[in-house]
Amino acid sequence: MLYYLFTYLDHHFKIPGAGVFQYITFRMAMAVITSLIVTTVYGHRLIEFLRNKQVGETVRNLGLEGQMQKQGTPTMGGIIILLGILVPTLLFAKLDNVYVILMLVTTVWLGAIGFLDDYIKVFKKNKEGLAGKFKIIGQVGLALIIGWTMYFNHDIVIRQEVKLPVKYDLPVDFHMRGSHAVYTQDVKSTKTTMPFYKDNEFDYGKVLKFLGPGYEYYALVVFMFFTILIITAVSNGANITDGIDGLATGTSAIIGVTLAVLAYVSGNTVIADYLNIMYIPNSGELVIFAGAFVGACVGFLWYNSYPAQVFMGDTGSLAIGGIIAVFAIMIRKELMIPLLCGIFLLESLSVIMQVSYFKYTKKRSGEGKRIFLMAPLHHHYQKKGFHEAKIVTRFWIIGIVLAVLTIITLKLR
Repeated sequence: MLYYLFTYLDHHFKIPGAGVFQYITFRMAMAVITSLIVTTVYGHRLIEFLRNKQVGETVRNLGLEGQMQKQGTPTMGGIIILLGILVPTLLFAKLDNVYVILMLVTTVWLGAIGFLDDYIKVFKKNKEGLAGKFKIIGQVGLALIIGWTMYFNHDIVIRQEVKLPVKYDLPVDFHMRGSHAVYTQDVKSTKTTMPFYKDNEFDYGKVLKFLGPGYEYYALVVFMFFTILIITAVSNGANITDGIDGLATGTSAIIGVTLAVLAYVSGNTVIADYLNIMYIPNSGELVIFAGAFVGACVGFLWYNSYPAQVFMGDTGSLAIGGIIAVFAIMIRKELMIPLLCGIFLLESLSVIMQVSYFKYTKKRSGEGKRIFLMAPLHHHYQKKGFHEAKIVTRFWIIGIVLAVLTIITLKLR
């Protein structure tokens, strides 16, 4: 909103300094600052409100050190994160940008599902919360909206180099790349970035090429399948990771900074050209959203770090996981998620391995055996006697290493 106001003032009244709102980096910085103010200043008031309403966490005794001390800690704190994301984005982003619109829809959609889950747990006194199948339906529903829009919306394109005569009846741009001339077109495409693959690009539309002529007609189905898989996996992965104070919040902030960098270089034609990576027109606006996301996570960490004064609940964890997944899909870096979101992946795999091995051994020998002392993985280390603050710090360090490796892959061929 402020972007439109100051653009109007700059064009009509030439007010000094108003033109600074044209710069993405300035608006991103303002989004970060505003998000931090919203989450830290107003977050405290919301925590007090939740405490007065007795919106407390019900803790099951799993035999973990210090666990029962968390009984009654306010939950549903994810509302703080959602406000920290939505307010700055609405103030500083271009609200007619399709990428921004989809990110706002994602935030509200998954936030609402998580809120409903927490509401059932807290106010209806149902420890199970919203049934798992309804969560999956909600996540799949969002994935279908994202996938369909990405596939059919004419504003979502990539810029690719072409040779004359061109294949598509679209405008052709000409510019110099170093010392040689290059022709480019903005085209609809199912291509995405894939590290260590030919030209670092992978085309969903060619996955079923082995079927022979006509395989192109199944491109939408393949793209939808991957979109559903990625969004549900990352959203639930963040939910599983949210088990000890500050772990999911800090990890998500690290991932958010990385996504902001990737969005900036992918949406900047000069840098994308220099790095020889896919340029995505109009995607640079996502940097403002990423700034708000990082600011919200860091601001929430003020209260969520050990010992936590508030838990995000599913209101926050489902939303931040879904935001990360959809954001990565938007900038066509979703196949880098296994590396970037390695913490989420490890946590999810630890649960899958534990449950699968337990069922397998119980069926085979009549007695279930476990791989880990407890799953998810962070509880395994708690059982081994590590303090949760040490576990969180070490997981953050691993997250930073993974984030750096993710950025490095941009130049690896």
